Amino acid sequence: MRPWAIPSVYTIASLAAAVVLPRLEHLFLPGYTHAMSAAAAIAFLSATASGILAFTAIVFSVAFVMVQFSAVAYSPRLVLWFAGRHELHHALGIFVATFTYAMATLLWTDRGGNGEVPLLSTLLVLALLVASMLMFSRLVQNLARMQITEVLVLVGDEGRRVIEAQAHLFDTFTIVWAGDDRSEGHRTERPVETIVHRGEPRCVTRIDFRALASLAETADIVVDLVAAVGDTLVEGDAVLRIHAATPVPEDALVRCVHTGRERTFEQDPKYDFRILVDIAIKALSPAINDPTTAVQALDQIDDLLRRLSCQPLGSLWIRDRAGVPRLFVPMPVWEDYLALAFDEIRQYGLTSVQVMRRLHAALAGLAETGDTKHRIVVKHYLAHLDAALRHSDLDPQDRAAAREEDPQGLGFARSERLDDPKPTRRK
Repeated sequence: MRPWAIPSVYTIASLAAAVVLPRLEHLFLPGYTHAMSAAAAIAFLSATASGILAFTAIVFSVAFVMVQFSAVAYSPRLVLWFAGRHELHHALGIFVATFTYAMATLLWTDRGGNGEVPLLSTLLVLALLVASMLMFSRLVQNLARMQITEVLVLVGDEGRRVIEAQAHLFDTFTIVWAGDDRSEGHRTERPVETIVHRGEPRCVTRIDFRALASLAETADIVVDLVAAVGDTLVEGDAVLRIHAATPVPEDALVRCVHTGRERTFEQDPKYDFRILVDIAIKALSPAINDPTTAVQALDQIDDLLRRLSCQPLGSLWIRDRAGVPRLFVPMPVWEDYLALAFDEIRQYGLTSVQVMRRLHAALAGLAETGDTKHRIVVKHYLAHLDAALRHSDLDPQDRAAAREEDPQGLGFARSERLDDPKPTRRK
């Protein structure tokens, strides 16, 4: 369910209950009344209705101030992510439902001057008030998790979920990796038609691979996906290339490529790396000077890369039931993930001994995991990092310290990888 729909459902349900339940109670349970006086009930219901409105305004003002502050401190891309979390919208929905039903019960209290207080409706208002307080406690707990360590863990957990989903994304398809495919002749023997994007810039958030492959098989065409998940499409950008000898259902094909104003995590583990790297390089800014936060971001990045290193990566073909290639899917390779995860941190953190030591530890661990091709790429990257350190502005002693492997950054060096002679330490 979309976030905006959650409070809408609560509002509609509470309005329906406010119209129906008091009338049913008045008709079928006229003898069930509360022992409190009508004046006390009216005061309780009035205080609940007016208080919950002020309470809602204060809670959400504080919540969005905290979200905005955290976004400025960490990454602006976190604003919509935090604001779109369902806890906020469930809280808003319960607060609105409490207000609505309290007002409805107030209308049926002392109705016609009879001095009666409807029992069930009053108890329901009390239950909604208790639920509002519990939701408020949950909301405060979630906002407290916006400290940097919790934010990094939340982003890392989202990345782990997406990587796990990506590992099984093509399980139900017959696929072959593009590097091993021999179907180029089948694709190029037909005329090519390019479908381009029209309209305002939009970001590719999700692709319905099953629908695309099914349409390609039904129409006897070959589809090249030009746009990948995470790409921003501007006017005239190619989205699909169609290899077909007959007219194709363009509208149906385009509807399989879902777009939005912002990137999402749904099929895009790169977005998780992007946020973690943003947090790390912002912490390395001279205006902030917080290399420990960068090291904590590298902890999450290291874990995500180790999970990816065990997966086959790269572009692929989806075949139909007859074994004919129908859909070409561009996917990142290991080098792409490695560059996204480390390049900017390496550039901005080159003068931080702490960050360089953690980066060496991460690369050393990756050099021992995954398949052989991935390990070779990691070793080349490690050699690149060492070359950058040799030409850095660090003095020889700091350069030697920066090339040690230390998962804590500055804590416990596990090995020394020294090409430069170590200077004699002062006694």
